[in-house]
Amino acid sequence: MRRRAVLASPALAAGASAQAQLQPQAQPQPQAPLTLSLATATAGGGFPAYGAAFAAAVTAADPTLIIEPRNTAGSLENVNLLAEGRVDLGLVAGETATAALASGRGTTLLFAMYAQPGLFGLRADHAARSIADLRGQRVAWGARGSGFVVLARQVMTGLGLDMERDFQGVLLDRAGDGPAMVMDGRVAALWGGGAGWPGFVAIARGPQGLRFIGPDAAERARILAADPALRPMALPSGSYPGQTAAVDSVGTWSLVLARPGLDEEVGYRLAAALHRARADLGTRLAQASETTAENTASAVTDPALIQPGVRRFLRGLGLLG
Repeated sequence: MRRRAVLASPALAAGASAQAQLQPQAQPQPQAPLTLSLATATAGGGFPAYGAAFAAAVTAADPTLIIEPRNTAGSLENVNLLAEGRVDLGLVAGETATAALASGRGTTLLFAMYAQPGLFGLRADHAARSIADLRGQRVAWGARGSGFVVLARQVMTGLGLDMERDFQGVLLDRAGDGPAMVMDGRVAALWGGGAGWPGFVAIARGPQGLRFIGPDAAERARILAADPALRPMALPSGSYPGQTAAVDSVGTWSLVLARPGLDEEVGYRLAAALHRARADLGTRLAQASETTAENTASAVTDPALIQPGVRRFLRGLGLLG
């Protein structure tokens, strides 16, 4: 026996339509709270200061994103922690960051941090006026595993100098130990870089003040010819108390990297929060004013190295093709 199709009457259909209109409209679901770990470096250095500002600014812009900074030995350890998936995000300096992105281990660029022109910081009353004057003297190169040590080696190698043979080099257990060693004369200089770097801030606030030594024009040309990964950079005037003129040098960009497999939507949320927080970041830490979408888009030559969600966000801003 054939079954006849049962059609709803006009009255029933109208009732169903009216009932549907009475149902509440679906509301956009709020973003689920998310906690992410961020590897920084040893206490007292620039990376922990940046990590604190980064975490506070991101959460202020998007309260559903909680960033937990963790002290580590620095860039070299952070690269391994990221590759092994033991942290979500990591701060990595210069050539170490570039090598990590090119390693094929799946680490990607989340955001550019800031430029780091490498410089020696000395007490203002120290007699040395050039890198040559520092040869044979005690120099604190930074914390073991720090990206600053890698940068120092690049710069010194470009000048034909050896960090151990031509200087009485000191590697620190904690970045925060360096300023006191400069101020009390245990070392002649502390290697570091960038605006607002805590080590240089501490020396500048000391009783003798702060003065910089960087490579001169001929030395810069020699360094850049030897290592094309480095870039000419300058420390702007007024970056530290008593600094009345810009200081020319060479250096690299430090980057925030993401672990392999970090979800695309997480990357997009982070990029959006950082873009909204750009003014707040600069207020919290002078160096962090360079943490911008524009600098991120130009930090690598291959957009495939950028975290997928960040890449999508940058394309939405018209910064990537």
